[in-house]
Amino acid sequence: MRVDAHQHFWRLDRGDYGWLTPEFGMLYQDFLPDQIRPHLLKHDIQRTILVQAAPTIAETEYLLSLYARYDFIAGVVGWLDLEAGEFKKEFERLLDDQGFVGIRPMLQDLEDDQWILRPDVLKSIEILAERDFPIDLLIKPRHLPHIRTLMREFPELRAVINHIAKPDISSGLDKEWKEGIEELAGYPHIMCKLSGIITEAAQPYSVSQIRPFVHHVVEAFGKDRVMFGSDWPVCLLAGSYDDVYGALRNTLPDSIDLQKLFGENAARFYQLKTKGGCT
Repeated sequence: MRVDAHQHFWRLDRGDYGWLTPEFGMLYQDFLPDQIRPHLLKHDIQRTILVQAAPTIAETEYLLSLYARYDFIAGVVGWLDLEAGEFKKEFERLLDDQGFVGIRPMLQDLEDDQWILRPDVLKSIEILAERDFPIDLLIKPRHLPHIRTLMREFPELRAVINHIAKPDISSGLDKEWKEGIEELAGYPHIMCKLSGIITEAAQPYSVSQIRPFVHHVVEAFGKDRVMFGSDWPVCLLAGSYDDVYGALRNTLPDSIDLQKLFGENAARFYQLKTKGGCT
């Protein structure tokens, strides 16, 4: 089974995408399941992980309704307020839905870079660790020290870094990012998505610019803890689905295991289940 471990859908009339304004150009429109199907078919990708794009439970429930309707959606990484007193109640409610496979706080958008270490948040993280439930980490390089602190507190936490932590690829390899990635890779339960890469590169991007970042992540995490994600449709700011797929294939080291990168690792991390009765 080949899996795209990171993509989004949204419908503007829902009204919960505060970050999505007309300034984002082509992204300021609806993106729905039928639009991604041709790309998946072209690259022989059978399943996708649908990731939240709004900090609301309502959007998570909307994404779960899409999971129930479309067979290619393997699971939903949703949103819950980790700082809220009712977190445990809402978390357990969502666990009743087989499609709920992960949770993602939008850390990059929060003013407090250390938000993930607040006492009430840590109580919720403890619940995730106890349940062995995945968390996606939407971070930038400035967050890496705080994620290291989090992992020291919960080394058993099953976590995945989104978009290789969004380094400034246009400026070349940075010591802070390199060392931060290496240190986090030392925790065996954390993985990294090779996603969102061309978006962080100078435009037009080049394979030579991207290659050192891909190689560093694969070297640090190894072939068992990396996964492919298109970040469609956000990737359209820099290139097409074909461009994302091609850029990654052309920058991978020879040591990579393509079956693991393009499916097996994501299926294991999110503990994907077999679906039936969908369209």
